[in-house]
Amino acid sequence: MLTKTEFKIDAGTKIGYVALKVANLEKMTNFYQEIIGLTLLGATETESRLGVADSELLRLRKISDPRPQTRRTGLYHVAFLLPTRRDLGNALFHYLQLKAPLTGASDHGYSEALYLTDPEGNGIEVYHDKARSQWDIRENGEIIGVVEPMDTEGVLDAADRNWIGFVPETTVGHVHLKVADLKASDRFYTEIMGLTLTSNFGAQAKFFAAGSYHHHLGANNWLGANVPAMTAQDLGLDYYTYQVPNATELERLRTHFRERGVDFEVENGQLRVKDPNGILVVVERLF
Repeated sequence: MLTKTEFKIDAGTKIGYVALKVANLEKMTNFYQEIIGLTLLGATETESRLGVADSELLRLRKISDPRPQTRRTGLYHVAFLLPTRRDLGNALFHYLQLKAPLTGASDHGYSEALYLTDPEGNGIEVYHDKARSQWDIRENGEIIGVVEPMDTEGVLDAADRNWIGFVPETTVGHVHLKVADLKASDRFYTEIMGLTLTSNFGAQAKFFAAGSYHHHLGANNWLGANVPAMTAQDLGLDYYTYQVPNATELERLRTHFRERGVDFEVENGQLRVKDPNGILVVVERLF
């Protein structure tokens, strides 16, 4: 692969869920249910948990005295991964029927993706992966992504138009972040978190993964260098989670953090650490 580091996180690691700070909990909860396709799993006066079946994919937390999104680090988009092109076609048909806030539709070589924005300015990607045999994987392990127009007619033709919301196999395939320091982010996510750099757009964006996936994490500095970190009152990303396969891997990562002198906390069996951009990363075990 492009980056060789001593520590590698288990290849079975994946993104768990994304947590957002919101101003209007009811409006945002309804949007992610009625428009995007998630199911409400549980709710209080200040928090909603959404996902598919028994899997939580999104958490919304109402905050007091919120500040609207500005030029700060945080979430570029959360990407919901659907299992088939048919499922993506059903989502597109549904979004078009409801005149959802679609902002784009792209073919990335390894995937086909729809882009939307929620009522408080958070980016959303809804996508499916093409067969791995169609990915452009170079000899050094780099997985080449492209940005081309999506074949929307082909995607719609794949739909059976039986929309029931996101199917139970849906996951958060990746998270894409707005960062202040791309080099420091690269070092943190490869050397500390143990991800692999799978695609490198130099001074603009980098993509990382556990195992052989095209990316579980994207990072870009398109807002410019030295963007300030979010504060507790800024709307948008609260934190996001990685799920490692078992308790052994969680303990291995904890030991690695200690050996590297990383500041972290342990809370409710989770490891909580901030990246160089002030973004909270939470690691938990899957089982």
